[in-house]
Amino acid sequence: MPRFVFPAAEAAATPNDPGRLSARILTRGTFEARWYAPRGTDPQTPHTRDEAYVVIRGSGSFVCDGQRAPFAPGDMLWVPAGAEHRFEDFTDDLAVWVIFYGPEGGEG
Repeated sequence: MPRFVFPAAEAAATPNDPGRLSARILTRGTFEARWYAPRGTDPQTPHTRDEAYVVIRGSGSFVCDGQRAPFAPGDMLWVPAGAEHRFEDFTDDLAVWVIFYGPEGGEG
């Protein structure tokens, strides 16, 4: 039977992939789920595919394409492929699921 539950505690204990800021938890087709928990600053650069974040813990501000918005646990944040984005002024416990999907360049 395929696995269908991925506990946050287990994801948080998974080491980041070499050269990446996040840990890959599941890949299927164009769907990729990762665990991201930056500390101090968020050094992200734009990604080549569309992505969504689901905030598990923490709060702060999210900046995407020059717009800033507050976020809190339970919120979902969406980023189109190629957009400048980052977490700012976030709490030390920030942890999010990151979902990449679709083709390179985004779904348009």
